[in-house]
Amino acid sequence: MPQRTVIVASQVGLHARPASAFTQAALKSGLPVSIARAGDRPVDAASILQVMSMAVKHGEQVVVSAEGPDAERVLDDLVAVLSTDFDTEQ
Repeated sequence: MPQRTVIVASQVGLHARPASAFTQAALKSGLPVSIARAGDRPVDAASILQVMSMAVKHGEQVVVSAEGPDAERVLDDLVAVLSTDFDTEQ
């Protein structure tokens, strides 16, 4: 299963707006996508509750995995979301 490691850029971590943007992108992909801290059990990346329950903070590293056709492109898109600091966007 393809996966990517990324550092969460948003100043509030994966909370509220960043988590919503990430889970919506995961859901829109149509593929099974998971997210986890390194060494932790992965959760469903399309579930806002599961993603927010991880309590990922700014600067923490997470591993995102996707399975299926076009998984590499989906991972590129999800990494872009996690690499965005929503607090500095206008």
